[in-house]
Amino acid sequence: MDRIPRKSSKGKQEKDLYHIIHKVPHGDGPYVKAKHAQLVDKDPEAAIVLFWKAINAGDRVDSALKDMAVVMKQLDRTEEAIEAVKSFRGLCSKSTQDSLDNVLIDLYKKSGKIEEQIELLKRKLRMIYQGEAFNGKPTKTARSHGKKFQVSVKQETSRLLGNLGWAYMQKSNFMMAEVVYRKAQMIDPDANKACNLGLCLIKQSRFDDAYSVIQDVLMGRLRGYDDFKARKRAEELILELKSTNPSLETSDMLGLDDDFVKGLENLTNEWAPFRSKRLPIFEEISDTELRDQLAC
Repeated sequence: MDRIPRKSSKGKQEKDLYHIIHKVPHGDGPYVKAKHAQLVDKDPEAAIVLFWKAINAGDRVDSALKDMAVVMKQLDRTEEAIEAVKSFRGLCSKSTQDSLDNVLIDLYKKSGKIEEQIELLKRKLRMIYQGEAFNGKPTKTARSHGKKFQVSVKQETSRLLGNLGWAYMQKSNFMMAEVVYRKAQMIDPDANKACNLGLCLIKQSRFDDAYSVIQDVLMGRLRGYDDFKARKRAEELILELKSTNPSLETSDMLGLDDDFVKGLENLTNEWAPFRSKRLPIFEEISDTELRDQLAC
């Protein structure tokens, strides 16, 4: 009689180990079946069908919509993924909206929808300087590759600004990209954004400024300087500076609206420990400096 529970316990342990190894949740609903098709069977098409069933059945809709969009992106079905997220995000909880925005940003980036990417990034930054991000808290819990970690408002702002700068670079709007990258570096400087800032300066034929920025990476003055890709890119940019003299690129100067710039500027200069729901952001910038930098 004593052996029966032991066998049952062993079977449960093996079942739990299976779910841990394959990162498949427990249950037998359409969402669990979709994850099994995605992660175990390696059948993305079948997974998408089952994710749709999960959404229609109201089974873990938050996760089903996000996971389905990711799988669609992997299959180069980005347009379909964008429409799915925009159409069904209303079924998802409020706490999921931020991560759905991040999914949309990635989808816009892959599909070349730069204008949509810029507008969404600006909206997320507005939420930060209006005190609406993170539900008024100084940090949030994020997940990457199955691991949870804490992200501060500063880190999130710098990340969003980095993405915004990259989007402006895709528009060949290097002056605007420079402004945004400089603000990002004021908040949370790192080697990758420094390389992008250096490239913006090169594109504007400001070679001395670019050299100074990139040297900060090679001299180990910035976080991430020891990353192989960042260091290699910095070395390549230095070689480009020494060997070529690229012509000045003309920017289309899309510009940012005045309220957005004011909020952005207040955050970078006046950042202080979190005290209230409304976050202090970006220092005010003079009208003259605005005209010089943004040509709105």
